[in-house]
Amino acid sequence: MTSVLSIQNISKSYGPIAALKGVSFDVPEGSVFGVLGPNGSGKTTLLGIILDVLLAKGGTFSWFGGMPHDQARKEIGSLLETPNFYHYLSAYNNLEITAALRGKGEDDRIRVLKQVGLFERKDSKFQTFSLGMKQRLAIGAALLGRPKVLVLDEPTNGLDPAGIAEIRELIRSLNREGITIIIASHLLDEIEKVCTHVAILKRGDLLLSGHVDEVLVSEDQVEVRAADMNLLQEVLKGLAGVKKVRLAEQTLQLSCDEYTGTSQVNEYCISKGIILSHLLLRKKSLETKFMELTNEQKPA
Repeated sequence: MTSVLSIQNISKSYGPIAALKGVSFDVPEGSVFGVLGPNGSGKTTLLGIILDVLLAKGGTFSWFGGMPHDQARKEIGSLLETPNFYHYLSAYNNLEITAALRGKGEDDRIRVLKQVGLFERKDSKFQTFSLGMKQRLAIGAALLGRPKVLVLDEPTNGLDPAGIAEIRELIRSLNREGITIIIASHLLDEIEKVCTHVAILKRGDLLLSGHVDEVLVSEDQVEVRAADMNLLQEVLKGLAGVKKVRLAEQTLQLSCDEYTGTSQVNEYCISKGIILSHLLLRKKSLETKFMELTNEQKPA
């Protein structure tokens, strides 16, 4: 699959703080690519670098197979922060000002307003818009000039559930039209529902990257106990399908592959002369996995 963006070993520091530590991944053409991580993980810094707003300390990145950056920027629409629209002007007139400032898309306003579902409100003042509508207009401004790639930083931040649903559907719609979309977000739910690919950052480090179905896969755990816990732990290290064994509150928690479940664990232990006093399959949610990856505490 062709990549629209290739990032190689990007690093960035702010004084003694390393914001990015050798981050590398590719963004496939036609994808909705999520950059996921908690606040302070380096997401916004990374977007700033690939948009030439910030200068990397080390590493390289290339757009469209090595197109010069000044030429590539003409093919990219971005929304790093909400534009300063004039509250007393209409959506149509606000886009006119934005197009003039950016030097592109002056004859593109009607198409863009239809694209983001605001054509019927094109003559309405910006101050009458809901938060979701304001964000859709901001995305519309980024779409002026027909970019091939759209880069969005926390596009649903601060929106109510209705507004979030509006933006998610807009992102899906734009992607169906052939636009590659890069989204930075700290919300697992947002990435899981709209993205095809994801890179997970934690304090500047890239933890995982790839297709969403491969990276954001939940892992079931098998819990076991026996009279001799030390022997049980040692024996289970020999079961091929067990990837990880962790002791927690006098219980062994086993992370297993897709072919190893409670029956296989029980049969293996019996074959080794161990009778289990506790055997339980515990479903592990994506949220739990994400919290463990990023060492974030799940809210009570």
